[in-house]
Formats: sequence, C-alpha cells, structure tokens
Amino acid sequence: MRKGLMRSTVAAVLLFSSTPAVGQEPQGVNPAGGGVPMTSLEHLKAKSSGPAPRTADGKPDLSGLWGPDRNFIIDISAALKPGDKLPLQPWALKLTEERQSKPGAKQADPKANCLPDGVPREDPFPWRIIQTPRLIVFLFEGNVHSYRQIFMDGGHPKDLDPLWYGDSRGRWEGDTLVVDTVGFNDRTWFDGVGHPHTEKLHVIERYRRPDSAHLEFEVTIDDPGAYTRPFTLLGHSPLLVNTEIMEYFCAENGAQDVSHMVGPATFGKP
Repeated sequence: MRKGLMRSTVAAVLLFSSTPAVGQEPQGVNPAGGGVPMTSLEHLKAKSSGPAPRTADGKPDLSGLWGPDRNFIIDISAALKPGDKLPLQPWALKLTEERQSKPGAKQADPKANCLPDGVPREDPFPWRIIQTPRLIVFLFEGNVHSYRQIFMDGGHPKDLDPLWYGDSRGRWEGDTLVVDTVGFNDRTWFDGVGHPHTEKLHVIERYRRPDSAHLEFEVTIDDPGAYTRPFTLLGHSPLLVNTEIMEYFCAENGAQDVSHMVGPATFGKP
C-alpha cells in the first residue's frame, strides 16, 4: 500500500549531488532523487502470472498500471543490449561529463524545472497504458502528469514542430507493438547522468507482454547528431496492483520540488 504517503521528489540537482558515480545507486533513497526507495513498489507487483490478455480484435492488451525500470531512470548505459556500448560522439561525451561534474551544470536537468522527461527516460513512479485500436496513450504519474499519444493510423506529418515526446506512430508486428517516434526537441536528457541527444533523434520502441504480469520493451536509438551509430536498450516493467496513479504537484525549484499523493491511496485490498 501507499496509504497516506507523501513523496518528496528532490529534483535532479539533488540526485546528482548524492550520486557517487555513474551506475551507483545511493542506498535507501530513490535513484531519481525522490524520498521513496524503489523497493517501496515491490509489494505492489502482481504476484501471479498467466497468459497475456487480448483485446476483442485479438491483439495483446498492453493496458495496465506498470512500474518503472530503474536503468531508464539512472543511467541508460546499464540497459544496453548485451555486448553493446554507448557510442557517444566526442562532444556528447564531454557534455555528459560536464553535467556530472561541473558545479551548477546539473541544475539544467529539465526535471529540476518540472519539464517533461522525453524518450526513453522514466520517472520512479507508476505509469499507465490505455489501449484502443486507433490510439494508445501512456500516462505518467511523475513530472507534471505527462502523457504520450501513439497514433495507430497514418504516418508522421511533414514539417513537425520539435516536441518533448516527439510524434509517435504505432503498428503491430505479430504480438509486438512497434512505436516509431521522430520530431523531438533537444532539451531533454536521456537519464539522470545527463546523456544528451539532438533534434535528429529517431526512436523505435518494441513492446511485448509475454504474460499477464510483465511488459518487455526494446528501444533502438538513432541520433547521428550525438552518437556514432544506433544502439539498443532493453527494459521491463512489472504490472502493479492495488494502487493507482496519484496526483502530482511539481514546484519549479530543484531543492523544493515536491509531489503529493492526494486522495485514496489504495484501491481494493492488499
């Protein structure tokens, strides 16, 4: 249960000051800088797993409340496909190192200013998939209640304005949802350690629900402006039960960024 819980999400500026090194998680605190350990979500995971549900048209039903993947919060290099490395261009590597070490630079993290996470970064809070035949929506509890729309018909419009989450178009390949996204701005960080990207970013995500309690995803990132070649990340999310997305407030001040869980905190019995 998350009954009566108030979560204080000290934004990226505090995350960086408390994170000893890339890939190391401070003990007892949320890896994204919040006041709640990731382990607090463990008891909300579905305990049993059967076949993945399907919609009326026979497609896998990805709908549900899902938990975050810690690697997509802290450092995406930990989510790389086995044997792969993060192929940063020299300028992108230098910028990442500055964001980790230069005093004050980490305060530029959009999360410290209540701005959207972008793709593929995650928050340490639940997120929901709502699935219909023509539109799939991702709802995020964290960071000012952000959302993504994945349109299941048509291609990308021409002359897209740069967006925080880009323009996403989906299609089914067997039991896999493939999401093609372009049209990003360059203002988000890929993760908490500051890996950058440019407006040339092109992301292809593949989502599978191998059983009722798990969601698997593969994210291929192609950004010739910041990386020497495409690379692939692997992630997974557990189904969460007996809880719901809570109301979130974000104050635009890194050290005073506060989220509140308001209203009923449990749904059903534990």
